Amino acid sequence: MRIGEVIGRLTLSPVDPKLVGGRFLVIRPHDPASLRENRMGGGDIVVAYDELGAQVGDRVGFSEGREAAMPFHPTPVAVDAYVACLIDSVTYGV
Repeated sequence: MRIGEVIGRLTLSPVDPKLVGGRFLVIRPHDPASLRENRMGGGDIVVAYDELGAQVGDRVGFSEGREAAMPFHPTPVAVDAYVACLIDSVTYGV
């Protein structure tokens, strides 16, 4: 699981019926330095499916790859990233 910040939303039309009830968010992943310094991450942008209701500016935990499709098991869904949690705060220590 990785941590990122929601920076936007993506709208698709038409929607796959298996994905009704959620939406796609544009997320900028954090790296250790950006978490420690409480600033925007510098990683590549990720588009992730969200059913939790995250808003722009929220920090989220997201999974990628095969694990991202597991919430839909056994139905096959073409999702490569999935928002798994909303993060209230991060305490980073070395």
